[in-house]
Amino acid sequence: MNQLGALNKYFWKYRSRLGLGILFVTLSNYFNVLSPQVTGFVIDFVQRSLHLPGYKPASHPPDYDGLVNKFIQKVEGQSYSLGKVVAICGVSILILALLRGFFLFLMRQTIIVMSRFIEYDQKNEIYLHYQKLDTAFYKRNSTGDLMNRIAEDVSRVRMFTGPAIMYLVNLVAIISLSVYFMLKREAELTLYVLAPLPILAITIYFVNNTINRKSERIQRSLSDLTTNAQETYSGIRVIKSFVQEKAMLGFFTRNSEEYKANAIGLARVEAIYFPSITFLIGLSTLLTIMIGGLYYIKGGHDINVNTIVEFVMYINMLTFPVSAIGLTASMIQRAAASQKRINEFLRTAPAIKQDDKAENIQLKGNIKFNAVDFIYPHTGIQALKDFDLEIKAGQKIAIVGRTGSGKSTIAQLLLRMYDVTSGNITIEGKDIREIGVDTLREQIGYVPQDVFLFSDTVAGNIAFGKDQVLEEEIRRAAGQASVAEEIIGFSHQYDTMIGERGVTLSGGQKQRISIARALLKNSSLVIFDDCLSAVDSRTEKKILGQLNDFLKDRTAIIITHRIFSLLDFDKIVVLEDGLITEQGTHQELMKKQGYYASLYARQQQQDQPEG
Repeated sequence: MNQLGALNKYFWKYRSRLGLGILFVTLSNYFNVLSPQVTGFVIDFVQRSLHLPGYKPASHPPDYDGLVNKFIQKVEGQSYSLGKVVAICGVSILILALLRGFFLFLMRQTIIVMSRFIEYDQKNEIYLHYQKLDTAFYKRNSTGDLMNRIAEDVSRVRMFTGPAIMYLVNLVAIISLSVYFMLKREAELTLYVLAPLPILAITIYFVNNTINRKSERIQRSLSDLTTNAQETYSGIRVIKSFVQEKAMLGFFTRNSEEYKANAIGLARVEAIYFPSITFLIGLSTLLTIMIGGLYYIKGGHDINVNTIVEFVMYINMLTFPVSAIGLTASMIQRAAASQKRINEFLRTAPAIKQDDKAENIQLKGNIKFNAVDFIYPHTGIQALKDFDLEIKAGQKIAIVGRTGSGKSTIAQLLLRMYDVTSGNITIEGKDIREIGVDTLREQIGYVPQDVFLFSDTVAGNIAFGKDQVLEEEIRRAAGQASVAEEIIGFSHQYDTMIGERGVTLSGGQKQRISIARALLKNSSLVIFDDCLSAVDSRTEKKILGQLNDFLKDRTAIIITHRIFSLLDFDKIVVLEDGLITEQGTHQELMKKQGYYASLYARQQQQDQPEG
């Protein structure tokens, strides 16, 4: 329950709606509890007027609400006929019902609408927080679980901020008003009638703990199920290629069985819970009729038929609110379980933090790695060891090495996706941690190794990194990335919709659109991370020819496992297991006859046409 305290800020934000909702609930129930009193009066009036057998006048007038007392005084003071009194009372009860319905409508328009506003705010808060979290967080947590918390868990919390709050306030209001008027009417009978309620309270206390535990298990299994489904949809081509549909179905079925078992377990608890509450309410009705009837027969108490009728009506009024205790408690417990899961992520602080004194500087490309060590937090693998490298503005640097040598880590550190474990990185003489994160990333053109395209148009994907873009700029960037001719061949050219993750495009097309996206930013510092792996040698030469013109007067870091002889690099760095084993110009490295020279020789042999 403490987990739900995180929602207090929303209740305070929408306090006017909440306050009005509580007022409308109270007014609705106030007009509701007046009906038994008017009914009691008209029954007594009929018995008295017709002198029915067994009727005994009350020793003192009933202590009704002030509004009802005024109504009775006015009716009795007019000397109306019996039929007219019954008609007036009938119309009055109808008016009370209409007033109750009107305030019920207003209650839903305030409390339920408030819950929708809270749901909207909470989803936005979670989504914004997700974007602040670091790369390591996304490697530790599955996409399916992230989606489940922002969708299913938030929906269950909304059931607390809306219906549960409404039922709870309604319950408190109706019980308070009904018990108050019952005690005023006949205190001793009230105590007998309410005797089963302590048993009800004890039952709710013990069962709620069970509901809470089962709700947490259900949400965990639902996250596993969502994750399984999401991975299946994303990797459907791999699944089909390896004919693993049955295996994946078996995995999904096991997760479904676990979810089903947990859901059925909770349903069993609720199946016992709700009828038990109804039974206790029915017991109260039975006690009212039995004890009230005995008192009336014996005549030892000032109880008439109208008193019994009033009490039965009060008990019937309490039937739904009290029976809803179980439903409300279930909603609250489920919401608490879901809010706990939401809080786990909201309380996760991003590892990459921006210093309050962070500066917004103009990047030119003067970069220096000083004795940098880096260990990936989620695996413990050391990617860089005592790494020293200086890059001057305008230089073209190639970083070459085998897979897993630490090449891509350099790009991740420059973009501050991670912070160094030891040592430091400076840009323009400033420690990278003293530069605003957004400022840093906005000024770097980056082509990632793993290309990601959004379910948007071709133009939308190219223009993704820039707010206001002219169509000519998009076409120019596409031309520089050597993908313009193919885009023109698409059904709707630049307005062609790309499927999820670019599924409708070839690997080479996705890479080149990603390159166009980076070139469009027109940054003074660009990083290409193995971005030509999916293109053929002819297209590669064409792209490199375009890049030669684009990279003039820009700082460029090109990470690759191939050697690009068409680009003139100021420095080539060879990495092996996170260490720099060779560095220099192409000619200098060829003279050393090391890894670079052997790689170049192998590549030249592979590129030679077969005779």
